[in-house]
Amino acid sequence: MITFEVQDMTCGHCVNTIAKAVRAIDQGAQVIADLATHRLQIEPTQSDRLQLSDAIREAGYTPVPIADAEMAVGHAAPRSGCCCR
Repeated sequence: MITFEVQDMTCGHCVNTIAKAVRAIDQGAQVIADLATHRLQIEPTQSDRLQLSDAIREAGYTPVPIADAEMAVGHAAPRSGCCCR
């Protein structure tokens, strides 16, 4: 399981956009999102953390690997989701 913090994931539309981007590179990936904590968990079948991160960025979001996110507490990126600004 690969976990990211995505502070600019703010609504269901954001989740769907990210899931679509992830599945474009890894069709069998399981995507679990928690909007309250801005956490995204992905169980990949054929991609790695870097590929997933790149796909999420290309979709317009800012993924931070959870280990890095834990260290960056207090330095969160400003929220700017797709439609809930």
